[in-house]
Amino acid sequence: MSPIISIVSIASLSPLGNSKESIWKNYLNNQHCFVTKEFNEQQAYAAILDFESKEEVETLKQFDHKYKSLDSSVLYAIAASRRAFAQSGWKKEDVFGVNLGSSRGATELFEKYHQEFLETGKAQTLASPTTTLGNISSWVAHDLQSQGPEISHSITCSTALHALLNGVAWLRSGMASKFLVGGSEAPLTDFTIAQMKALKIYASVNGEGQNQWPCRALDLEKEINTLILGEGAAVCCLEIGKSQNALAFIEGVGFATEILEHNISISTEATCFQKSMKMALKDIEPSDVDVIVMHAPGTKAGDITEYKAIQKVFGKDLPMLTTNKWKIGHTFGASGMLNVEMAILMMQHQQFIGVPFASIPSNRKKIEKVLINAVGFGGNAVSILLSI
Repeated sequence: MSPIISIVSIASLSPLGNSKESIWKNYLNNQHCFVTKEFNEQQAYAAILDFESKEEVETLKQFDHKYKSLDSSVLYAIAASRRAFAQSGWKKEDVFGVNLGSSRGATELFEKYHQEFLETGKAQTLASPTTTLGNISSWVAHDLQSQGPEISHSITCSTALHALLNGVAWLRSGMASKFLVGGSEAPLTDFTIAQMKALKIYASVNGEGQNQWPCRALDLEKEINTLILGEGAAVCCLEIGKSQNALAFIEGVGFATEILEHNISISTEATCFQKSMKMALKDIEPSDVDVIVMHAPGTKAGDITEYKAIQKVFGKDLPMLTTNKWKIGHTFGASGMLNVEMAILMMQHQQFIGVPFASIPSNRKKIEKVLINAVGFGGNAVSILLSI
């Protein structure tokens, strides 16, 4: 079985937009997508979907009356999957697998149903089937009429890249020839924001010096945590072999975990990232990597430990380093695939998209190999090496 995996399409909806043209246009400017919203009667930063993406989701609800009862995380996944499928050249009769995940799942609906239960003592009829994690892939498969395997999972913030790992494994095993993979997240709810604030990692609306760029992801000298949540979904279509219409090729995959000292901790030199990056590189010389799209969530510990891991693996000759979380926030389970999309766009346009306030070298003349990182609570790191 061919070890080569082709990414034949990728689509997303996020604060950057829902078309490759609008997404790239927004990557080219130095403006962030954050607004202040009220959560539980308190102001907090958030990155919400752009207007066109919201309209697309609303249109979905009119497509089928059953869709009106679905959580936003499911609707985002359906919208992104439709676009990815349309761009892939696949046909309805093709057998393909679906693996989509989410860190939080149907957070919005779950909070709504739980509040109603506290007030009335009764649960809604659809409370269970519309809040199970499995309904993300199930509804996407239903919408696209897939006849292949359906998998949903949650591995916190590395969920989307774990979906990609699963797709690669199925394809290389010979059990499938096509797989649709990705992640979706709709975390902008009172309880989810409150959870992040309780961890003391969320950006303060009144944070000193934070007004221009509230999330300081990849600022390695920041003295406060600046994580901000965003919403969105990203999906790509994978095929076994070297497809003629490939956007990029998956050249290497890596994964690792590490022993935790705390529920949300990561070691000071991110051992899990060191292992996952080395595995993804395999026989590739580190100097051949042009860019790393870092996980870099905007927290003090998260950003610097990943940077130290990169130094351990790449030495003094570091690739160009970037992240998109300073612009669109942390989209939890969708973030890894949004990073893949950013990597592909940079390779297609041969233009590096950096972080405006980060003092990171931009010393490569080309962008032909890009490494993408993701990690979540539990120290579960994934690294994906893409090439064109």
